[in-house]
Amino acid sequence: MTAALPETAENRYDLGFARWVRDNVEGGDKLSLCMQCGACSGSCPIGTQMDHGPRKIIAMIRAGMKDEVLSSNTLWNCTSCYRCTVRCPRGIPVTSIIQDLAAKAVEFGYADKKENALFAKSFWWSTSAFGRTDERLVTARYYFSLGFLEGIRRGLANLKIALGMVRTGRMHLGMPHKIKDIKGLTAILARAAEIEAEEANDEL
Repeated sequence: MTAALPETAENRYDLGFARWVRDNVEGGDKLSLCMQCGACSGSCPIGTQMDHGPRKIIAMIRAGMKDEVLSSNTLWNCTSCYRCTVRCPRGIPVTSIIQDLAAKAVEFGYADKKENALFAKSFWWSTSAFGRTDERLVTARYYFSLGFLEGIRRGLANLKIALGMVRTGRMHLGMPHKIKDIKGLTAILARAAEIEAEEANDEL
């Protein structure tokens, strides 16, 4: 179970948060290695679309800026390309830190749980249908699950990001890529659902 967040101090720079991240966030114990070289932010294909790039997020964690970090859109704009992690000269798992911070933001009420549930459903739909995620379809399904006009609004707002991902090879054009044995995957998922239902009945 994740430890409770430290209380926000009157001074927003609270080192209790830095220690909390170290002890509770995956990869957080590596943050002390960061030398603020900027390789992570410089490697990020959509860093300019984030309110705070990866380098700045690490600096903010160290400064104890709990509310600013957990409310940052950086946690949700990350595309998990792992370039920051691969190019970090100190071996800091930046992507893992950002991903786990996003999960903690939901857990502690900094993110909209309904929206995240809708995103999770969209992600699972792509995974179960194709055996892998297709960023275009996941994003489109998620945006339009919030309503037609909201889907259009968000799509247009993120068009620059999408074009950047296409240019850097993070998002392809054309038909969705599928794994070879979709039938096998479907059978595995169906059996997993049966096992889950059986376990739920046993608990009643």
